[in-house]
Amino acid sequence: MSDAAKGTGKSERRPVIAPAPRAGAPTRPGWDGPTYYGRSQLKSAPFNNWMVGGYIFLAGLSGASSLLGGVADLAGGPSARDVGRRARRLALLAPTVGSVLLILDLHTPQRFYNMLRIFKPRSPMSIGTWILMTFGAGSVPAALADFLGERAPGLGWLKPAARIVQAPAALAGAGLSVYTASLLSATSTPYWAASPRALAVRFAASSTAAGAAALLLGERDADTRRTLQLVAVGALAVEAGAALAQSATAEDKGVEQAAKGRWGKTEKLVATGLGVIAPLAVFGIALALGRRRNGAGSALTDAAALATLAGSAMLRVSTLGVGDESALRPEVSMRFAQPRNLPKEPARTRLAQG
Repeated sequence: MSDAAKGTGKSERRPVIAPAPRAGAPTRPGWDGPTYYGRSQLKSAPFNNWMVGGYIFLAGLSGASSLLGGVADLAGGPSARDVGRRARRLALLAPTVGSVLLILDLHTPQRFYNMLRIFKPRSPMSIGTWILMTFGAGSVPAALADFLGERAPGLGWLKPAARIVQAPAALAGAGLSVYTASLLSATSTPYWAASPRALAVRFAASSTAAGAAALLLGERDADTRRTLQLVAVGALAVEAGAALAQSATAEDKGVEQAAKGRWGKTEKLVATGLGVIAPLAVFGIALALGRRRNGAGSALTDAAALATLAGSAMLRVSTLGVGDESALRPEVSMRFAQPRNLPKEPARTRLAQG
């Protein structure tokens, strides 16, 4: 005990540090140290998971639909143009219903206006706001021109104009389908920040599959239905691979415990099981049955499309839920915040009274 401590009658606290590990000792990522009475280190995101998850789903669906519709317009042909027309109507979901959900969750609607006052290239929220505004500025006039060109006498010239106006909306739609993953990954929430690339690929693939599934439900041409099936199958396969990559990254970075709760099980059973694996199998069976528009092949395809849409929506909601779980569990957040290569028997600092 030091002289100063003897004079005051108080014991001095000094750190006692274990010796450094020997060279070549096995290492592993993670944190197994103490927490502050088990209390959370972070706060969960202040989102309403259903409102924000609904917006993210509708944004991805609208963006991917607009992109697929733009490709269909370029492909030409009457059936392809029907796909483009339906895509322009689906694109209205994000700037209408989706925007309402987003603004309602802000609690203070003026915040949306304030985000339009400036542009921050390094802010995913600012970039996302302007992507949404650009998308709405192109998709709403395109849908309106298409509707008037089809219904109003003497305004048939608006139909080709609608396809031209949709072009910038289709480009913005590509960003709209994936920017939300970048937005979530830029936060301190461990589960979102652990695998930004896999999450972005997963959201983009899920949006593409949902867009193809929604367009498939209203299609009558057998060849076009088959093409949309193939697009959905390809997107679902990519999404399945991204889900595996995200799971492996979460385990590697020590945040996999957050995915073992209620929301993690929902993600595996509904988003991945019902929304990816089951549609892949059903689409494969439907494609094997041939090009019949009616009968078992068509019914199976519609069922797979509905399952794809449900899984895509639940992916967003469950991802938000797992993220909240990872923020509220201190052993997860502290593990993610620590350097990855800690020693097998990490050097511990204990406070000892001298």
